Amino acid sequence: MPRGTTPALPREIAGLSDIADRYDALIVDLWGVMHDGVRVFPQAAEALAAWRATGRPACLLSNVPRRVAYVIRRLEGLGLPRTAYDAVVSSGEATFLALRDRPDAPHRGLGTRYLHLGGPADLDVVEGLPLERVTDVGLAEFVLNSGVDGADTPAEIYDADLRQAAARDLPMVCVNPDLIVFMGTRPVVCAGELARRYEALGGRVIYHGKPHAPEFERCLDLLGRPDRPLMIGDSLRTDMAGAAAIGCDSLWVATGIHAADMIDAATGALDTDGIAALLGGCEALPTWVARHLCWAQP
Repeated sequence: MPRGTTPALPREIAGLSDIADRYDALIVDLWGVMHDGVRVFPQAAEALAAWRATGRPACLLSNVPRRVAYVIRRLEGLGLPRTAYDAVVSSGEATFLALRDRPDAPHRGLGTRYLHLGGPADLDVVEGLPLERVTDVGLAEFVLNSGVDGADTPAEIYDADLRQAAARDLPMVCVNPDLIVFMGTRPVVCAGELARRYEALGGRVIYHGKPHAPEFERCLDLLGRPDRPLMIGDSLRTDMAGAAAIGCDSLWVATGIHAADMIDAATGALDTDGIAALLGGCEALPTWVARHLCWAQP
């Protein structure tokens, strides 16, 4: 979009039922759409149940740096039952498969010794693989970046390792391209922010997860290659951009990372000026926008 051009705002809908007859499958983001890291949004869960009651499938797509089995357990713990969706794709699972199968030259060139940036629980993405974890940058052949270790850990704590790794020209595998998420109302740094800092140092990064096409394509495969899929997400940078890249319509909801700019604090309604400001200069414009994911307003 040319600089200074006012974007055409996506059409606001009250609920998914307003547009359900236009689509035959859903791809649904998790964090910021279905839950906030602490609780499942009840109306979002009801919307998924109502959608699946029509006989049409839904695939959950998450940038969580964990494998699918963990995601399913975590969702059940938060209150979203397995019956609410047909399949799950996670950036953590995509990373595991790529490190196992080495599908291309960048992955085949990684070697086996890795320096891990992130919490120990995220290491399920390499569990069972013939890889060796090292703590000395000088011994590593690549950097495995799953984010920060602990919600209160600042990104800056990894800067020294990032500088040393960049000086050695080590490739980085980024398990979660998100820059930030909110745990309830608390911001938490994600692996994408560490990858951004690494690229600023001249580092090379291999990304797994939204907005990159392979994970979207995997969703379409699991959904049976639908003719009219709809992506539902909260992030312009990952969800909306990824949907646009594969030619998929999108529903942008205001319950995630852009909430403060999308919602009028006085009325609780969508703020058209805030939305227009967010979309200014944005190439990947959403098709629809909603206050939150629900089936229909009461």
